[in-house]
Amino acid sequence: MVITLIGYRGSGKSTVAKALAERLGWGWIDADTALEQAAGKTIRQIFADEGEAGFRRRERQTLAGLLSRDGLVVAAGGGAILNGETRRDMKAAGPVIWLQASVAVLEKRIADDPTTAGRRPDLAGGGTGEITRLLSEREPLYRECASHTVFTDNLSVTDIAERIAVAVGQGQRR
Repeated sequence: MVITLIGYRGSGKSTVAKALAERLGWGWIDADTALEQAAGKTIRQIFADEGEAGFRRRERQTLAGLLSRDGLVVAAGGGAILNGETRRDMKAAGPVIWLQASVAVLEKRIADDPTTAGRRPDLAGGGTGEITRLLSEREPLYRECASHTVFTDNLSVTDIAERIAVAVGQGQRR
């Protein structure tokens, strides 16, 4: 079984994936990091060199490999749900958890992340406008793909990991 975490950039997927994997005694991986390592360049560089289509092709290949494994928590890229085959594969691999956060929290987390500017492309100008626009496009796909949803704004990472573990039958409420 693979537990896949989906959600917008800044929703906490990588941080929660690590905590959840520790809680379960599983491995975890950030799909974007795996993609960058395989490509030998950042996502921003891939977008510059190959465009979004090239990046999405690489993303699809990376996730196809990760989703075929077992005992793994995968932090998927924010736009991974744009590919219908990837959504299907995520659901077939195991529970898919949508980490939601308010636009204000997402914007703050993105701004506070020192790696964002160097690694991630602006997809629609950045800031509140980009987040709002892309969320409106992606929310139906997140909803379609998710087996469980956790709203993360006022929860600790430990609480989020515990809620997910319980939701997927790998833990019990304390």
